[in-house]
Amino acid sequence: MQQIRVAAIPTKVVESVRATMLAPLYGHPAYRELGTDSAPCRHCLRLITPGVDHRILFTYDRFAGVESLPLPGPVFVHVEACERYLENAGFPDELRASPRTLEGYARGRHLVVREYVTDGKMESAIERMFARLDVDYIHVNSTTAGCYTFRVERKDRPLT
Repeated sequence: MQQIRVAAIPTKVVESVRATMLAPLYGHPAYRELGTDSAPCRHCLRLITPGVDHRILFTYDRFAGVESLPLPGPVFVHVEACERYLENAGFPDELRASPRTLEGYARGRHLVVREYVTDGKMESAIERMFARLDVDYIHVNSTTAGCYTFRVERKDRPLT
């Protein structure tokens, strides 16, 4: 199995949003609410408990710090401080139950390959994608909502 690095949204970005209630790079207002569904926090990659956890919705550029052409979209994080998902912890188990779309990119933000995973077997899809030498990183997205969740990199070729 290819050694991978899971890159959740950086702590510095999340702490800034929590402090200012503004989206990074754009300055759009962030929105705080009680979670109504079990969307994942893009920082700790744990599910937000509906009716219990408060969350912040804000605009985030999934390519920030990696590519020059942006692609902003909505993401959630916990209102309360949480630990960033460990980069070497593998694919988050809590996210296996819902369908995910994996998009393999080459540098320059070139989409090379896309796979839909509905059975929770993310590692085999990641392995197939990284078997292609032209795939530098993978974006993991919600298949049902279409929004960005986190990035997967080759451990031996980190982007940042």
